[in-house]
Amino acid sequence: MLTDSERFAFLARRYHGFATTGNAYDATQTDDRIETGDTLLILPEGVIGIAHCWPFAVTAACGKLHGLNPKPSDTLADFATSFSIADGDITAAVDLARALGFVIDPAIANLLARVG
Repeated sequence: MLTDSERFAFLARRYHGFATTGNAYDATQTDDRIETGDTLLILPEGVIGIAHCWPFAVTAACGKLHGLNPKPSDTLADFATSFSIADGDITAAVDLARALGFVIDPAIANLLARVG
């Protein structure tokens, strides 16, 4: 028999699909159902992003979402903490982008390669 911690040992991840990055950006500002850290999926533009008050892309293409410029000393955990998101939010978005064949933003790829 499973214990409660085994039965509930998963993390729900929310994905929101949009026709354009402009729609995605606007929705993050106005739709209470979209929470910081949720994944934004904009297939027509080849963009995967993360919801935030300044939503950002993890893909090389960013459209109307923000691009990123992490500090050279940032680890993934440092960077995620600075945005009040979990590092798993970033890795999940990157995993989805890679699965779809989208090019990852080099700044994000470098961040993921850093150990710390």
